[in-house]
Amino acid sequence: MEIHHLAQNNSVLKHFLAELRNVNIQQDRMRFRKNMERVGELLAYEMSKSFHYKEINVETPLGSKQTHEIDEELVICGIFRAGLALHQGFLNYFDNADNAFISAYRKHHKNSDAFEIEVEYLACPALENKTLILVDPMLATGRSFEAAYKAIEQTGSPKNIHIAAVVATPEGIEHLEETLRPDTKIWIADIDERLDEKDYIVPGLGDAGDLLYGSKLQH
Repeated sequence: MEIHHLAQNNSVLKHFLAELRNVNIQQDRMRFRKNMERVGELLAYEMSKSFHYKEINVETPLGSKQTHEIDEELVICGIFRAGLALHQGFLNYFDNADNAFISAYRKHHKNSDAFEIEVEYLACPALENKTLILVDPMLATGRSFEAAYKAIEQTGSPKNIHIAAVVATPEGIEHLEETLRPDTKIWIADIDERLDEKDYIVPGLGDAGDLLYGSKLQH
C-alpha cells in the first residue's frame, strides 16, 4: 500500500494546515471551509500525478497542439458531513468526475466512549473498472473509511482506490493497511502523533464537521 505524506515537504499546504489547526482562526467558519477546500485541491493535484494519461490533439486559434488528458473514469466519494468541503476541493480539479455520497459516523453506546461505525445512506454510480477517490478530513481509527468502502463495494469493484484525508494517525493508516486492498493509495496532508483514549487525533484540529457546519445534537 502506497502512503503519500504531503507535509513532509514545504509548500503552501503547510500554511493552510496551520490555519485549519489554529483555534483562533478556526472561529471564522467560512475561512475554515475554504482552507479545507484548498487542501482538497492540493491533495487532488498531487494525486493526479499518479493517474494514467492519453495523448490528444487540441486545436488552438493559431494551430494544433499535441498534449495529454486524464484517461481514467473518476468517482469522488465524500463521507457525510465533514467530507463535503474536502470533496468540493477535489471536484474543483476533477470537474468531469462522477460523484458518490455516503453517511458513516460514530454511533456511541449509551454512557460510554465505545462506538460503532454506522452507515445510513449511500448514493453511488457503478464503480466497476473506475477509479474511486474516498475522501474524509480525519483518518483517526480508520474504521469510517473501512465501513464506507465495504458499503460502496456493492456497486462494483473499482480498478483503482485512493484514500484522501487531511490529518491521519499512524494507527488509522495501519488499520487501512490491514483491511483494504493492498493496491490502495493513501494521500495524507499530515500525519499526527497518536489517538487519545477516546480515539480522537492528537494534536489534530478538533471536530472537523462542527468547525465546518456548526455543532450538532448527539444521539
